[in-house]
Amino acid sequence: MPRRPRLTPRVPRTDSLALGYHYGVSSQSADPAPILPVPILQVQELSIGFGNSEAVHAISFAIGAGQVLGLVGESGSGKSATALALLRLLPRSANVSGRVLFAPPGDPGKDTPTDLLALPEREMRLRRGSDLAMIFQEPMTALNPVMRVGSQIAEAVRAHQPAMSSKAVDRLVLDAMREVALPDPERRVRDYPHQFSGGQQQRILIAMAIVNRPALLIADEPTTALDVTVQAQILALLKQLRRTHGLSMLFISHDLAVVAQACDQPGDQIAVMQQGRIVERAPTLDLFRSPQHPYTRKLLASAPTMTSDRTRPLASLVT
Repeated sequence: MPRRPRLTPRVPRTDSLALGYHYGVSSQSADPAPILPVPILQVQELSIGFGNSEAVHAISFAIGAGQVLGLVGESGSGKSATALALLRLLPRSANVSGRVLFAPPGDPGKDTPTDLLALPEREMRLRRGSDLAMIFQEPMTALNPVMRVGSQIAEAVRAHQPAMSSKAVDRLVLDAMREVALPDPERRVRDYPHQFSGGQQQRILIAMAIVNRPALLIADEPTTALDVTVQAQILALLKQLRRTHGLSMLFISHDLAVVAQACDQPGDQIAVMQQGRIVERAPTLDLFRSPQHPYTRKLLASAPTMTSDRTRPLASLVT
């Protein structure tokens, strides 16, 4: 069973730092930041507009090989729009500008990264789900309710490996289900999504995302609809997959505590998003120990910790 999050810090700390330790930020993060690996993803001046409104304003960030970047902010700050733009899944009515440079390890063109926004749609479809994949926020809306889960995972394989035999596809599907710890996969591969719990449905989405061994995984609020126990299990599973496959990850959440647990290794960073702009980006422990932007400080102050004064109201994000 996955280890439960530590509920009490070892030593007294300030509220913001206690929040990080409360949810498992590794003390390794206190060391000087290591030299970051060569970025496999570089987002440069990405802007997203819908009609006359701009939802994301010229944001830039990079993710190195094996690194996790947490993107955190309140609802409506532009996090999910950013994720969908990276995979070019926004509606055609969206206006997207900037550059999304992608160079996964082992790619022959890694010395000259590919701009995903400039690719023809046919080439983008070959990348999407193969080199980079996404775990969507709501399993019940992301999964086809009238299609068996094994067929849905197999569809992701056949889309990128059409020459693979049916038996080989079936083996990959069962291997993916085992890897995400779905029980009795030989029997349940023929079940429908409604026959699984919410946490199991999320595991099915993860299996679909990793079955083709992508270099970059985009996790959009993967634990939002889950209770805290199942939430901890999903986070532990993502950490295990990261170690096993050397995954890079963009982890999106409105919950700083969850992001702190996902971004707990040296080199990991957290970017704070407010009203379509990244207002602060820092290594995980630095952000909890010494937040620089007023909005980040408000986010930290609005989250209860074991050291919070219960006689006083939590801070509000409303100014």
